Amino acid sequence: MSQTTPTAALAYGIEPGLRFACLLDGSGHGADLDWRGVARWHPGDGVLWIHLERDDPAAAAWINDSAGLDPVIAEALLADESRPRVESVGDGMLIVLRGICVSVPGHEAEIATDGNLVPLHIWAERDRIITLRDKRLFLTALRDIRQAIDRGKGPRRPGELLVQIADKVVRDLEPLLDDMDEEVDRLEDQLFEADDSQVRQHLSRLRRRAVHLRRYLAPQREALNRLEHEDPDWLTDRDKVRVRETTDKVLRFIEYLDAIRDRATILHDDLSALIAERIARNSHRLGVLAALLLPPSLIAGLLGMNVGGVPGSAVPWAFGEVCALVAVLSLVVWWILNRIDWL
Repeated sequence: MSQTTPTAALAYGIEPGLRFACLLDGSGHGADLDWRGVARWHPGDGVLWIHLERDDPAAAAWINDSAGLDPVIAEALLADESRPRVESVGDGMLIVLRGICVSVPGHEAEIATDGNLVPLHIWAERDRIITLRDKRLFLTALRDIRQAIDRGKGPRRPGELLVQIADKVVRDLEPLLDDMDEEVDRLEDQLFEADDSQVRQHLSRLRRRAVHLRRYLAPQREALNRLEHEDPDWLTDRDKVRVRETTDKVLRFIEYLDAIRDRATILHDDLSALIAERIARNSHRLGVLAALLLPPSLIAGLLGMNVGGVPGSAVPWAFGEVCALVAVLSLVVWWILNRIDWL
């Protein structure tokens, strides 16, 4: 088994269901394995990290038939249920985390889920860690760990590998939250300038996204907190300290999301108040205009009746008198409206 090269480390999907398999040598380096190498692996060879495509039949067959896992564990690893959790089973742990999906050039399927929280299923034990994610998804957290292994600065123990996965999965959330915060700032600046419907749509989408992220981050914090308090002998005190730091980071992100959601809610309320004020102002103007036109409308209605006895019908200057009367009445109405502060 030869040591990995950067090109080999980043190649994935070269065999059905297998994104990559890496045998850690305990010094920060690792060796790539194929399916045959995985089949020949024994616990004494070193720590095996195998990353699979959860929705690929070949990966499912290996999990069910060749991985030596309890059927309940195998079923949980392949299940569609993806709520973050940690379950201790003997000396191993079943872990489900959520990380940020990014798009991969040339893979249109990934672009549709870019920026979403996607599931990562993990089975961790003393000599082996199995990670699974859907074929169409890509997580930068695992790529970064692979690159660290190429440089000889990768994890040396299974606990260290597990902690790095958890930490980097959480780390990738920070740029997304920063982008959301900047979007709130931008919408706040555009509140009185941009089109109301566009601002309202952006605010609604931002609030939905904050709620969606919080929906998974809250149980992820609980899962990491439980991971910190588990006691497998391959998880050292130093590993638990790093898990605690990651848990605190998730808590900070949850508070950050709450602040973003609250700011978006306040902006939405301000926008609603602004629209209501604009409607009230326009209605007020229409009311004033209707009051000013009321005397002319009343006089025009009376004199326009098609009945006998309409005064002034035979007088040449009657129209001028009516216009003067309308002007005087309009001035009186204007004076009354001004006195009652309608103008």
